[in-house]
Amino acid sequence: MTNPLKTLNEIRRLLLMEYNEEKRSFLTATQRIGLARLADRGDAWMDIKIGKVYYNSLNQRCVEVFRDENIEDDHHFEYGRRIAFLKFSDTPGKDTRILFTGTVSFAEQNRMVAVISESSQITTLQEGGRAAVMLSFDETTYKAMFDAIDRIINAKGRLGELRDIIYSKKAAGEFHIPAMRFPYLNESQQEAVNKVIRAKDVAIVHGPPGTGKTTTLVEAINETLKRESQVLVCAQSNMAVDWISEKLVDRGIHVLRIGNPARVNDKMLSFTYERRFESHPDYPDLWRIRKDIREIRSGKRRNSDQIHQKLDRLRSRATELEIRINNDLFNSAHVIACTLTGSDGKILSGMKFPTVFVDEAAQALEAATLIPLRRAGRIILAGDHCQLPPTVKCYEAMLQGLGKSLLERLVENHPEAVSLLKTQYRMNETIMKFSSDRFYNGEMKASEDVKSRGILDFDTSIEWIDTAELISELSEEKNEGEDIRAYRDAVSGNSFGRINREEAQLTMITLQNYITKIGKQRFLDERLDVGLISPYKAQVNYLRHLLKRLSFFKPYRSLISVNTVDGFQGQERDIIVISLVRSNEQGQIGFLQDLRRMNVAMTRARMKLIIIGDSSTLCRHPFYSKLKEYIESL
Repeated sequence: MTNPLKTLNEIRRLLLMEYNEEKRSFLTATQRIGLARLADRGDAWMDIKIGKVYYNSLNQRCVEVFRDENIEDDHHFEYGRRIAFLKFSDTPGKDTRILFTGTVSFAEQNRMVAVISESSQITTLQEGGRAAVMLSFDETTYKAMFDAIDRIINAKGRLGELRDIIYSKKAAGEFHIPAMRFPYLNESQQEAVNKVIRAKDVAIVHGPPGTGKTTTLVEAINETLKRESQVLVCAQSNMAVDWISEKLVDRGIHVLRIGNPARVNDKMLSFTYERRFESHPDYPDLWRIRKDIREIRSGKRRNSDQIHQKLDRLRSRATELEIRINNDLFNSAHVIACTLTGSDGKILSGMKFPTVFVDEAAQALEAATLIPLRRAGRIILAGDHCQLPPTVKCYEAMLQGLGKSLLERLVENHPEAVSLLKTQYRMNETIMKFSSDRFYNGEMKASEDVKSRGILDFDTSIEWIDTAELISELSEEKNEGEDIRAYRDAVSGNSFGRINREEAQLTMITLQNYITKIGKQRFLDERLDVGLISPYKAQVNYLRHLLKRLSFFKPYRSLISVNTVDGFQGQERDIIVISLVRSNEQGQIGFLQDLRRMNVAMTRARMKLIIIGDSSTLCRHPFYSKLKEYIESL
């Protein structure tokens, strides 16, 4: 039988490898590759402008930061990330100077708000010269993960019981509750909700693409709340927390969102902790007291009598009001929602929950999922380990198993706790079938509403445009001694990522021809949407450049989005075009060997999937060979 403590110590060892690699990589990037390269990678904003400086409702000093509004490149700034503000110069010999650090409160495409310390010198940042902000190495998240592992290793009582069940094949318990019917759910969704209700220790909702995982999870949470007064709901990213929170609110469930949402709009803000805090009847009194404290500290009222006694009284009163407001907010909420790391925050200190739900659990490092486990009486995981895995930067740690999520481990140890959602509502049957056969044992089926739908009559739902055939044609036409390198992948000079410019151009020509075939006016009238996907960021950037430059696409640009596979996770489009990039004589396909990424890319399409790639390179791998055979058989 597996030894839980040995397994957890191994996870800790691998996490330490990841920590050391990420820290080394960050320091190397900061010291050697320069700000421009960091900006290309989405890890820095150059030539920033400073907006207003203010105190938020939680009495934190905040600063608005803007970058050029014409920049469309993605970035990695999001709530909770540590950042550094700096001054830099193009003059040789002048060093980059880090002025102070902060934490992202929320970030949009070209605007963010950061929480900074009282001592941060904003005026220095605003004085002449060029200013920038970059991601800083995040010790906090690693500290939370290491702490979670150590506490679970040493746990007694209920947490110790959960540890031993999760990390062994010891049977997970079930309550004896008669099956309930939910007429608005399909059969496999109903089975999943019933399994969640009955689970004493753990349950897994395995949701392949388009199967209504969120709908099922929301219903399971709603049913749980009929038996428990409050639950904790977590996810790896702020975007995923926002999504599940919004669906819960639509269901009429009172949600308190800890941390700022990724999408800043009135609906999302209305159930955040910060907005609820400042809407409390006692908040105006608290704000006035805090203002008095700041003025006394700043020296504006140094001549006041008995200054220390007055400060003590004001602090005591402020603490009393903060406790009262927090008690009101938490006692009235049915769901507390936050990221995995956010569940370690001081605001939740000492809190326990009968049930903890973790959405998108397959994308989270196992150690990160252990953070909220410490607060759980039982844990429910939802996700799909056949889609995107956790991000691991240390290759050796990944090879040794750090990329295995807690969801994947539970699927292996406790298959009896897994509910597979089998009916999908996104793809037509032809697009779905290859993914179903390859990843889900052929158990998925398309809903009657979508199984036969398409855009054009007598159209093939999937096609592979093979650049190997185009290379062959070019080779036959070349002059003796002429070197043909068309459609070959290369290293992009800016980011060292892979790029295939000829294939990108072919991708745009292919999309243009398909839009023309549909009919330009019909395309606009029906607002058909398109996703251009490539596994490589350099190719994505070049495709975006072509989309902006080519005049044909001007009327359609709002309907066409271009992103990496990771950027399209959880999304869907009527038409998906995938540029696979890799084309070389050595048959090297890089991380296209991670077939879960290809599963995500292909299953974004509702009605039309076009794959563009070099079969002579890709089909040396059996997966791509089988995929091409399947497409050719249609």
